[in-house]
Amino acid sequence: MSDTKSEPALSITGTTKTFGSKVAVDHVSFDLYPGEVFGFLGPNGAGKTTIIKMIMGFVRPDEGTIIINGYNRHTDYEKAMASIGGIVENPEMYNNLSARLNLKMYARLHDGVTKERIDEVLELVGLSERADEAVKKYSLGMKQRIGLAQALLHHPKVLILDEPTNGLDPAGIHLLRDILKRCAHEEGVAVMVSSHLLGEMQLMCDRIGIINHGKLLQICTTEELMQKAMKSNSYRIKTSDPKRAQDILSENSKYPVSNLSSDTLDVEVDESEINACVRLLVEKGSDILGVQKIESSLEEAFLEITGGGINVE
Repeated sequence: MSDTKSEPALSITGTTKTFGSKVAVDHVSFDLYPGEVFGFLGPNGAGKTTIIKMIMGFVRPDEGTIIINGYNRHTDYEKAMASIGGIVENPEMYNNLSARLNLKMYARLHDGVTKERIDEVLELVGLSERADEAVKKYSLGMKQRIGLAQALLHHPKVLILDEPTNGLDPAGIHLLRDILKRCAHEEGVAVMVSSHLLGEMQLMCDRIGIINHGKLLQICTTEELMQKAMKSNSYRIKTSDPKRAQDILSENSKYPVSNLSSDTLDVEVDESEINACVRLLVEKGSDILGVQKIESSLEEAFLEITGGGINVE
């Protein structure tokens, strides 16, 4: 990823959008930098698509500013949009025409797109050998890739993709992920991808913005999210009488029990306190058979950030 001290390719400040009484996007601000893949992660209905539609010019924000490559999207619309490419929902194509002809027709909308550039993007998305087949013969994954080629045709500074892995098989997802990372890390494009798939964001993105109920809750690197997932204040204690151990700990609010089974209990306790917790149980006559730290999952880290109660696949 490029140095994030450089000028942002996309800057969003205080962006808000309401539909009737529903606040779809609530004062969202963030920057997207050249050379990075930025993941917009949240459950369906969190506001991801609305933000992307505001960036792409399909929806007008009620408040806030959107700056693309130094141009205000509202006051310098044409200059701002000349720097952006993207796919929102399904890419639009003429199904009876070949991929190459679709790209030639789209190229007419932009100045300076050469035949060589068309060949270049077809090679980038892995469709050179089938570029002269009708798009109607393409699989969903191939259609997504030709849509990506179209979005990249005019050398955009910013590439925006809304749920690009929807409906793709694992091989298609892997290929798309590699293409996007190459665009960012080798060609310096600022890439923004929205998804509700936490595992996919982990593999694809350099930074992740977590959104829920229209609010941007946190922005962190993929490594920071992984570190958060690895941290845990829970320990599983194995004992011959978990109920007795729970009764002992219930007298001490420092050691809340979060789960009880036939031979174990889970205790919420800092690493610095686990020895004292076990010592208390032994002193009170509890038979301790083992102690194991419980590692959090990425999903649990995500739910902790969002406050839980949502479904992320």
